[in-house]
Amino acid sequence: MAKILVSGGTGYIGSHTVVELLEEGMEVVIVDDLSNSERKVLDGITSITGIEPHFEEVDLKDRKATYGVFEKYPDINAIIHFAAFKAVGESVQKPLVYYENNLLSLIHMLEAMKHFNIDNMVFSSSCTVYGEPDVLPVSENAPLKKANSPYGNTKQICEDILQDTINSTEGLGVISLRYFNPIGAHPTASIGELPIGVPNNLVPFITQTAAGLRESLSVFGDDYNTPDGSAIRDYINVVDLAKAHVKAIRRLLDQKQLSAFEVFNLGTGRGLSVFEIIHAFEKSTGQKLNYKIVDRREGDIEKVYADTSYANDELGWKAEKGIEETLQSAWKWEMNIQSKH
Repeated sequence: MAKILVSGGTGYIGSHTVVELLEEGMEVVIVDDLSNSERKVLDGITSITGIEPHFEEVDLKDRKATYGVFEKYPDINAIIHFAAFKAVGESVQKPLVYYENNLLSLIHMLEAMKHFNIDNMVFSSSCTVYGEPDVLPVSENAPLKKANSPYGNTKQICEDILQDTINSTEGLGVISLRYFNPIGAHPTASIGELPIGVPNNLVPFITQTAAGLRESLSVFGDDYNTPDGSAIRDYINVVDLAKAHVKAIRRLLDQKQLSAFEVFNLGTGRGLSVFEIIHAFEKSTGQKLNYKIVDRREGDIEKVYADTSYANDELGWKAEKGIEETLQSAWKWEMNIQSKH
């Protein structure tokens, strides 16, 4: 049985991926410092799968503590590296915090992989590496533009670090998954997106507004060059996204490719505007949303959505869940959180 270390495994995408790995019969070791997630996420994972994953509360900026995890679990076969700060706006305000956290955690992880002879990593990247794209939909061959935010820049730098490490390390295989916009929650509503403080992402802001926790939803700009003036993104169901990580891990473990760096875009291939998401939420849940138009947000780009044909063909993965089902799952999760407060 493959043993997978998942850094940031109590986070939003991490926790859903842990569920999919466990359900595929893999053993999971979660490493997380709980700076942006909560320990109770482990209960949600256990309630869905019937399996309690190993958990180590470790800050990957601490090299010694990072090595300690590998000493405790000497039979790790592969790593999925999620652990990173990810709020675009916050990264503009606190660039050094983002560079320190996102770069050091990856560097220490790669050093540990070399030291403990682990050859496989799936890296959690982002469509922010493309910046404001020239051509839509965006394929993996699109040029990487200067990042619009320090967060996006950390993802670009991390990919450079990975490429350089592969070039100097025989046998290392890395798959970088560039996500578009993950939304929704597990259909059981046992895990979902759990922002600490004010949400940075659209859908938790929508569900919190619908639940009465927020007075109104802010739409950042209605003067973009799009059909309805609001920004366009490719919104992908988080469970679909999680399943792609299982495919990527299997590809690494089965292929035993020597020194390869592969990149896949993960999205639906369809762009939806902020207003389209609002209307789809209202339609699928029957909840009316109070929203207001405010100024554009620094670091945001106008429109981006994925060309997913390479992931469909080469990885054998495809996004399957529709937007209304996905938004319903997010609302069900919000209701579950509120019922416990």
